[in-house]
Amino acid sequence: MPDVPDLIPTLVGVLLLAAIGTAVLAGYGVPHRWGPLLAILRGVLQLAVISVILAGIITSRLWVGVALLVMFGIAAFTATRRIGWSWNHAALIASAMALGVSVTLAIVFATGAIEFSARYALAIGGIVIGNAMSIATLAGRNITEAVVDHWDDVEGWLALGATPRQSTLQLARRAVYNALIPSIDQTKTTGLVTLPGAFVGAIFGGVSPLEAGRFQVVVLASIMAAGAITAVVVTAALAPIKLKPLALG
Repeated sequence: MPDVPDLIPTLVGVLLLAAIGTAVLAGYGVPHRWGPLLAILRGVLQLAVISVILAGIITSRLWVGVALLVMFGIAAFTATRRIGWSWNHAALIASAMALGVSVTLAIVFATGAIEFSARYALAIGGIVIGNAMSIATLAGRNITEAVVDHWDDVEGWLALGATPRQSTLQLARRAVYNALIPSIDQTKTTGLVTLPGAFVGAIFGGVSPLEAGRFQVVVLASIMAAGAITAVVVTAALAPIKLKPLALG
């Protein structure tokens, strides 16, 4: 564990960065300007707690499994809130994420792309769950906003006899692609523009750059696979709409 003197510069730096971000948003009149600051403070507390917990469970498959289930539950709840809370939405998001994450991790470990151990399961599982959450959120919001923005077109198709699914099919396809854009760009620019945290962390942990690169490639492919499955399931379920949905806040 770092000494207190080592933590002070870190704390000062984080607080200054958070203050700058909040000040810029406030100066431009952005709504919810305190959101990033509160997110940082929450992240600090959560990381402090999880660091202590993981130190005791990192070698136990049972407890790593429990940790992944907790992560998944929180991720599904967070994504559901972003697209409008309801039990139907909760079931949809959880099912879509579960399908994407389980298929992806099953392939990763069954093929031996990554060793099946508690340590690796926690590492790649947490990354894939987190990205599936973000993609589920984007997919859900994208299709809802697209239908609201193009309601006249959707209504026109319905009036011509198209089914609710047919009337929103093109919007749904674009919503899926738009939800994947951040992950696609991250994958395309890895090594050129960005050095992913998993890659850098592995190197700092003493792993060779080649081994770290191999792990990162599997992570990126896993994110894309889980994200594609999640986005398609979420969008396909939300797209068939007969009545104009409410705009998301």
